[in-house]
Amino acid sequence: MTATFDIKKGLEILEQNIKIAPEKPGVYRMIDENEKVLYVGKAKNIKKRIVAYSRINQLPARLQRMVAQIRRMEFIIVESEAKALLLENELIKKLEPKYNILLKDDKTFPYLSLNLKEDFPVLKKYRGAKKNGYKYFGPFASVGAVNDVLDLLQKAFLLRSCSDANFRNRERPCLMYQIKRCSAPCVGKISKKDYRALIDEAVRFLEGKSTNIQEEMSQKMQEASDSCDFETAMVFRDRIRALTNVQQEKSVEYGNIKSADVAAIYTEHNHCCIQIFFIRGGQNCGNMAFFPKQTEDASQSEILGAFLSSFYASHQLPEEVIVSTEPEDKGFLQEALGIKINLYQRGIKAKIADNIVQNAKEALERKIALETSILNNLKEMQQVFGLAKVPRRIEVYDNSHIQGSYAVGAMIVATPDGFDRKSYRTFNIKNSEITNDDFAMMKEVLTRRFESMNEANHPDVILLDGGLGQLHAVHECLKDYDLSDIAIIAISKGPERNAGKEFYHQMGKESFALPFRSPLAFYMQNIRDEAHRFAIGTHRKKRGKSMFVSQLDEIEGVGHDRKKSLLNHFGSVEAISQASVMELQKVSGISKKTAEKIFNYFHK
Repeated sequence: MTATFDIKKGLEILEQNIKIAPEKPGVYRMIDENEKVLYVGKAKNIKKRIVAYSRINQLPARLQRMVAQIRRMEFIIVESEAKALLLENELIKKLEPKYNILLKDDKTFPYLSLNLKEDFPVLKKYRGAKKNGYKYFGPFASVGAVNDVLDLLQKAFLLRSCSDANFRNRERPCLMYQIKRCSAPCVGKISKKDYRALIDEAVRFLEGKSTNIQEEMSQKMQEASDSCDFETAMVFRDRIRALTNVQQEKSVEYGNIKSADVAAIYTEHNHCCIQIFFIRGGQNCGNMAFFPKQTEDASQSEILGAFLSSFYASHQLPEEVIVSTEPEDKGFLQEALGIKINLYQRGIKAKIADNIVQNAKEALERKIALETSILNNLKEMQQVFGLAKVPRRIEVYDNSHIQGSYAVGAMIVATPDGFDRKSYRTFNIKNSEITNDDFAMMKEVLTRRFESMNEANHPDVILLDGGLGQLHAVHECLKDYDLSDIAIIAISKGPERNAGKEFYHQMGKESFALPFRSPLAFYMQNIRDEAHRFAIGTHRKKRGKSMFVSQLDEIEGVGHDRKKSLLNHFGSVEAISQASVMELQKVSGISKKTAEKIFNYFHK
């Protein structure tokens, strides 16, 4: 089948579908002869949107190839543009069509959350789905940015930071009250009404409405001073200082922006980076770089439109999105998302967008340099280890335990794009009799891994943390599997356990060491260390969880249901350990006798 015939056939199918396409909002799918989805799109009017694809000479080469492969189309009608956007995003993530611009966005941003239904709300870090009755502030690009804001809020507004369990069970103020970073609502040092006033001030500050808060505090400080209440005056003085420091840290260029995201794009040789900055209340809450896939021949306008559509389908909306390039389907996006998308030609906002374009440029240059470095290492790895091809997926395995306890196996995945953290896996060792035997543990891990292997997650290289014994053990357990296109390499510690002097082992080959401090040696050490880090982290979580529960398990008369009731009531083992007998008796199912046993256990 020639390319010309393909295009004609594709255009015929397209024309047939234009005749029957609905003139309503919805989503359309283009499908090839193998029933694979080529493209998923959204539209306010499906018929008008797909007519654009029939103007073949106006399309970029990428979309011309797509039209040539169309063999049928499907339409889904929805009630509104917003629902079309959400459905499109859901289908793109699920199907990963060949001609859609894909955003690898598995990032959930941290927020500050405030439960408005509580008498004494606490501001805390939060990730996840938004709940009714809560107020959210953010997003923040990192946990560090959230911690900085929390630190400032505690100094300026004296809000509590303790857990609900500690709050309910305190009998005297904690250290935070002593150092003037909390108003101690837990022991009645502040009334519900006055604490709510502090919350309202903090909310105004976070929403960028804090222009007169310092003046109000100054007035209250003066009133306290005039009444000879010098202790209260000093509290207001410290709060004013904290707010003054915040105001000084605010960037002049962001000062008048209350709630905006700035999205800037930079493209080079079919590579693309989009930088997005989060600005809230005149402060920069951090930034993130994104590198959309399948952007060949796509314009900046098309890429940015696809990014905004995908990103805001699953992230909280600002009041405004400032862009460096007019996005495709801007009107549709504004209507579907309910936000303003603005491109500024002059002024401070245009200057900010231009600056973020430079950030995107530098981020893309760093990524290209890193990928080039990784690719060079993978090419050298192919030659040094005699691989059939440049590896695209390397799986690295490691075990972690303490004398057989809390044993886990871990797998990390390295690709030409770097570490693929979505593909990391942990394996709880099921056979308790082998947890002191590293060879047997690795056998169990690899056997379970191969049982779940498919075409999509087939590795080119398996790297084991171990020596010849580990290598032979794994080959023995995998003897019934086809290993013809999988290289298995073991890496053992070098002389005096020096990093960079490791030995590498393959079946039927002599063991060897790479040149000390060579780029490939560093790369191999890096991916091995990542597996070690992941294995130890998983082991610590398992051990910590076990130790957390085991304390209650040791108390006679505290079974599963009572343990659950205690944890639900107090929130943590630490809070249970601090509770009095009378407080323990308030828990459903806990008698006086059981409460005494629990109290005595923690106060031996």
